[in-house]
Amino acid sequence: MDNTDAYLLNFKGCYFERSFVDVDLLENLDDFEIRDDDVFIITYPKSGTIWTQQILSLIYFEGHRNRTEMVDTIDRVPFLEYNVHKMDHQKRPSPRLFSSHLPYYLAPKGLKNKRAKILYIYRNPKDVLISYFHFSNLLVTLEATDNIEQFMKKFLDGKVIGSLWFDHIRGWYEHKHDFNILFMMYEEMKKDLRSSVLKISSFLEKELSEEDLEAVVRKATFQNMKFDPQANYDHVIKHEIGTRTNEGYFLRKGTIGDWKNHLTVEQNERFDRIFQRKMKDFPLKFIWDINEE
Repeated sequence: MDNTDAYLLNFKGCYFERSFVDVDLLENLDDFEIRDDDVFIITYPKSGTIWTQQILSLIYFEGHRNRTEMVDTIDRVPFLEYNVHKMDHQKRPSPRLFSSHLPYYLAPKGLKNKRAKILYIYRNPKDVLISYFHFSNLLVTLEATDNIEQFMKKFLDGKVIGSLWFDHIRGWYEHKHDFNILFMMYEEMKKDLRSSVLKISSFLEKELSEEDLEAVVRKATFQNMKFDPQANYDHVIKHEIGTRTNEGYFLRKGTIGDWKNHLTVEQNERFDRIFQRKMKDFPLKFIWDINEE
């Protein structure tokens, strides 16, 4: 039995997480008022969203860097379509930072005047798949699956939040000229966080002193975030969303190439065939393994 509809809401061809999505907002997205200095992190789920929220919070808010303000990243860079804490976005002071998993065709019209900035973070889809599998089994609001094979079928059918990975990244990339957008690869951020933070802050036109840059890089490492309750969503998932077990963190591994520990040879070859077919003329490169240059 396909239980998908109990967990997912299909809105204009894209799947959203049913229990948290703000349907009113979805229906009025076209008219959502965008300010010139808004910044959006756009991702397909499990591609480094929380990590990038932390990086942006550290770049923009001195109180986040020096820990004089205890505001969680979920409130500094809230999701547009999943307004868990019912924020009034109109009343938020500028510059506003947002996160979103929206496909390009649902983006608020105001983003097309190219003043507001979009950071699109992408990650190799095999690691996305594995991360998503564990994540879905952790949260009570997502449909659990018994094994990778089951989940891989759903993932490749686009029967997950964010719908089909291939469509999401292609859609944003092929329409990049409509937006003021920077594409960043998760794996490159992992390999050289310092250069990535510099690239991001330069895109955002935020000058960081050497000292601030060091602070951002230090506090945005995976290990530091995993044990920083402000950055890692642990409170939110345990007390507001709910988990199936007490084991497991919202931030699990954050590595490159974890798919090798999970996919069988046959699953990997099947994934490769589909990837080749759907992405053959796609210009962005991917890193599949930690040792790749």
